[in-house]
Amino acid sequence: MPEIIDLSQEIYDGMPVYKGLPEVKIDMYASHEEWEGMVNATTSTPSVNKLEMGEHTGTHVDALNHMSRANKGQSIDTMPLSLFYTEGVCLDFSHKQLRELIEPEEIENACLKAGIEIKQGDTVLIYTDHYRKTYGGENWYKGPGLSADATRWLGNKGVAAFGVETMAPGVSGVSNKEVHRICGALGFTHYENLINLHQLI
Repeated sequence: MPEIIDLSQEIYDGMPVYKGLPEVKIDMYASHEEWEGMVNATTSTPSVNKLEMGEHTGTHVDALNHMSRANKGQSIDTMPLSLFYTEGVCLDFSHKQLRELIEPEEIENACLKAGIEIKQGDTVLIYTDHYRKTYGGENWYKGPGLSADATRWLGNKGVAAFGVETMAPGVSGVSNKEVHRICGALGFTHYENLINLHQLI
């Protein structure tokens, strides 16, 4: 049986979230002791927790209607499951520094170096090692990301999606809004906040 590698962040109370998005709050809603009618119990074991968080918490995929007003109505439930069950490739960009852009020719060179071809319908995972280097620290919000040209290059390749370890697919304040808009216009998506990509390399 092949090894299964979990690429998703742990979700916990107070975890880092993208600027301006709802904080994560996890509270015990009911305990086993309450359900069993125990009075003056010395323990309190959760039977149901209450979660409060935004839909962009931790590891997630962006629906097309998140990309721009032009994608109104293209919510996650309207996107075909074939976008989420694909073959994939993982490319090594661990040399990239904070807030550095990844350009199309760099993706081509990474493919050549790894002996990998990006095919139509693939999911392309971008390993930068940003999660292990900075998660929870002051630089966590300053990850490298795709340029608008690189995003358009992937879209023109016909990929289903690409995935990044960072909180945004582009560099915030530089390419991020345009990256989202291009994904929406070309009809493909991206995953954010991935982990364990070093195990795929």
